[in-house]
Amino acid sequence: MSQKSFWDTPEETTGILKERTALTLKVESYQKLCSQLEDNKIMLDLAMEEEDAATIQEVENDVLLLDKHIKALSLTIMLDGEDDANDAIISINSGAGGTEAQDWAEMLFRMYIRWVERKGFKVSVIDYQPGDEAGIKSVTFTAAGTYVYGYLKSEIGVHRLVRISPFNASGKRHTSFASVFVYPELDTSIEVDIEEKDLRIDVYRASGAGGQHVNKTSSAVRITHMPTGIVVQCQQEKSQHRNKDMAMKVLKARIYQAEKQKQDEKMQEMHDNKEEIAWGSQIRSYVLHPYQMVKDHRISLDIGNVNAVLDGDIDPFIEGVLLAGKA
Repeated sequence: MSQKSFWDTPEETTGILKERTALTLKVESYQKLCSQLEDNKIMLDLAMEEEDAATIQEVENDVLLLDKHIKALSLTIMLDGEDDANDAIISINSGAGGTEAQDWAEMLFRMYIRWVERKGFKVSVIDYQPGDEAGIKSVTFTAAGTYVYGYLKSEIGVHRLVRISPFNASGKRHTSFASVFVYPELDTSIEVDIEEKDLRIDVYRASGAGGQHVNKTSSAVRITHMPTGIVVQCQQEKSQHRNKDMAMKVLKARIYQAEKQKQDEKMQEMHDNKEEIAWGSQIRSYVLHPYQMVKDHRISLDIGNVNAVLDGDIDPFIEGVLLAGKA
């Protein structure tokens, strides 16, 4: 940034400024934690000399909070992947099982929306395919905020729900599956070349409740990338042009991710080993009957408060998986 020519190329400065902000935040957070730790040491020494029980208790409370902040900073420092600081594109698809699976996909959608909102991030729905009777067949949405992709990449995989089906009059226990995949949203500095001849673009009328224009015109857009077979669609905007722009954005992200998988050995292993992201090979199980428990099979973490997890309290799983290097 000290170079005179730095501001001559505005399209290249954005990424550097973003990196500078992220690094500055880490350094300042570290320095602040060091200062707080030193202050607490001094306060504890004085309190011990004067046998001040109230101050000792105050220091204890401060140290517990400090420990929480240190763990949060440790996690942030670990998010040093090439795309970890990027926004994320999240896709949720219901598995085999009809209405129960579609209802489960919608429950997962709500869980992630609640998590994103708690973090103060921004959500934008790109495509929403409602279920036949209830729930959703699939949904694609973006989450915008610092390190969103870095956090949510740990959620990639199959999620399994065990419960008494609300759609079965006999009250039998039912198992449902839904898959979650997360892509990094690309910034403008990353070029993904897509030739027009490789695309098939279809327009159609959007489904769902819609608004004044959404269902009355062919505004929804589906784009198929012929060489890779990747299909994306967007129907949430009223304008066909805006839907096409958003669909192209998602397509570029997916092509970029596919190319990264070919180049990265770890990601390639995940890409090739299909059984790891297939029905029956879940990363996490949510059991509502005969007992209540959410279990992450990668790190053997169990949480009994299922309602809190389904309401978006998934940080223990995200942090556990990332710190264990399982994402």
